This record gives sequence, structure tokens and C-alpha cells, in this order.
Amino acid sequence: MAERMVLASGSRFRKAMLEAAGIDIDVIPAEIDERAVEKTLEGTGASPDEVAQILAEAKALDVSEKNPGRLVLGCDQTLSLAGELFHKPTDMESARHHLLALSGKTHQLNSAAVLARSGETIWRHVGVASLTMRKLDPAFIGRHLARVGPVALNSVGAYQIEGEGVQLFEKIEGDHFTIVGLPLLPLLRELRAIGAIDG
Repeated sequence: MAERMVLASGSRFRKAMLEAAGIDIDVIPAEIDERAVEKTLEGTGASPDEVAQILAEAKALDVSEKNPGRLVLGCDQTLSLAGELFHKPTDMESARHHLLALSGKTHQLNSAAVLARSGETIWRHVGVASLTMRKLDPAFIGRHLARVGPVALNSVGAYQIEGEGVQLFEKIEGDHFTIVGLPLLPLLRELRAIGAIDG
């Protein structure tokens, strides 16, 4: 009998990915201040993938402690360009700045997944994808953002690879699931290993 898992994230993309894979989930978003957690990491030399893992773990543990016995999945994704961390754009102007900064360059998406039960971490993984954006004309960026609208603010890179955002790229190296925000194949492997899903 498969175990019903808790997703400690309000991301509709992660929920849809898990449901499409046949995973039964309840959604209980974590109540943590991500920026406050990141602030504690300043000056520690934590890499972008470590930041993603620490945030995913904080979310998993937050929800796990409040739901003892349940298997909880925490997730987070960071975007890094030459070691610099990007955050979700707050408005369309910051989305424009994101795309201008990423234009013509290769950035990394670091997608972390952490499983916890009863306040204990039982598994962690970070998937990394490299995405090379084509050189974008500033006027095109403006037209693109006008077309996609506020959905651009839902992702750290100000694009949705599963939508029109795919037009911004010339090369993508990495797993589609990792890019959308969840290293799904390693997660499924672990869920089979611990008997949470049929394998």
C-alpha cells in the first residue's frame, strides 16, 4: 500500500509533477521565512546548491515536526550565475533586470528535495541543470514580458521553461524535472527504496 506523502510547498508545478507520476500527496506549505534563513548563511561560503538544500530541509522539518509520522517532502530551487544567487523577481521591472543579466550567459538551476519524518531528515538530494540563454534584445525582453505577464514573477529566473520561456534559450543541459523545480527521478528511486511507493 503506497504511503500518502505531504508536500511542504505550495508550488502547483511540483504538485502537478508528483500527481502525474502517480504519487498521492497532501499539500501543507511550510511556514518559514526563506530570506531570514538565507541571511543566516551569509558569509558562510554556502554554495547555491547548499542554500537550496538547506532551505528545502528547513521546509521539510517545519512541516514534519507538526505532522509526526508523516513522510514530508521539502523542496527549494536556487538560480546562480557565476556564483551569484538570484531571487524571484518582485515586479516586472526586476523580471526585466533578471533577463537582461541572464541574456547570453549560462546559469545553473539547483533543485533540492529533502524527505523528513517526525522532525528527522531521512534523505536529501540536489539536482543541477545548466541553461544557456540566447543573447536577448532589450526590446524583445519587454515584448516577451508583456506577453507572458505576471506569471514571470512565479519563477526565480523570470521564465517558465514549460511555457513561452523556452524561446529564451539556445542550450539546456539537465533533467526537465530538475529545471521545473523537483529532481523527480532520484526522488522516485528513494521512495521505492523506502517502500513508500510500489517498486
